[in-house]
Amino acid sequence: MNQYQTYLPVIKALGDPTRLKILDMLSCGSLCACEILENVHITQSTLSYHMKMLTESGLVEAVKDGSWMRYSVNTSMTDKFIEYINGIVTESEDCICHIPTKRKELRK
Repeated sequence: MNQYQTYLPVIKALGDPTRLKILDMLSCGSLCACEILENVHITQSTLSYHMKMLTESGLVEAVKDGSWMRYSVNTSMTDKFIEYINGIVTESEDCICHIPTKRKELRK
């Protein structure tokens, strides 16, 4: 898989202010959907959509707790994503700018 497409779902999930707020809330610990709803002021169906985006991206884990879902940050994924972003914005020996054939691809 193309390295740029690997984290595309994560980038898309982070591209919405409501999802960023939810992720920020979850940084304090696991929350049920009802607790998230109290703080984001959206409908249950809209929350379900946002949580689907966050869980499918791998940023958030969901665990069934009775009739509710409990959500938490997937620190393994967030650590990998941070490492990936640091690799993109930091020059290294295998950086795309150091490989002549890849430079040609950039110009296309």
